[in-house]
Amino acid sequence: MERIRTLLAEDDPRLQRAFEELAHDEPSLDLVGVAGDGEHAVQLALQFEPQVVLMDIQMPRLNGIEATRRIKRAVPHVQVVIWTVFGDDQHVFEAIKAGAVGYLLKDSPADELVEGIHAAARGESLLHPAVATRVIQEFQRIRAAAEDAPDLICELTARETEILRLMAEGKRNREIADTLFLSEKTVKNYISSILFKLQVNSRTEAALLAVKRGLI
Repeated sequence: MERIRTLLAEDDPRLQRAFEELAHDEPSLDLVGVAGDGEHAVQLALQFEPQVVLMDIQMPRLNGIEATRRIKRAVPHVQVVIWTVFGDDQHVFEAIKAGAVGYLLKDSPADELVEGIHAAARGESLLHPAVATRVIQEFQRIRAAAEDAPDLICELTARETEILRLMAEGKRNREIADTLFLSEKTVKNYISSILFKLQVNSRTEAALLAVKRGLI
């Protein structure tokens, strides 16, 4: 049986040791590294290209959301599963938007944790039942906002519409600035205006509206 190359990103030494023991006793897992902060997690993910990263959210130097975003941008085939405490819903939503495929609680039984890693390695999305309903509700809210997109997008200026289209294509602020010959600060100001006019909280929601409206 092929062992699943797994990377743990967790700053709590007790949880590090507990997972190391689990991986040692579980023949299907190959623990390729343990990172105590987000920056190190990104470095190890680029170095080893594990199949699955088990990612804590609250970590020093770089949080798990931004670490997830950087990993998925650099090595898209690496699957990231959020491993956190119950009740951290908003952070989980942001992590999933950043590219995480699943959510597991830190107090999950060992067999659930192993199965979650296996599911992620297969490319399956996995959400703990405790938060699955709330995650679905959040994305339903985003979809409902997308249905109201036409009137809201008409509020944008031509330049803001152009920047929104580039955002929906996945371009970062620096890339947008270079494309439109603007400063990065100017682009940030435009994006703030776009989010305000569209009544959304993130670039991802704005991009969904742009796709719904047919801007790309």
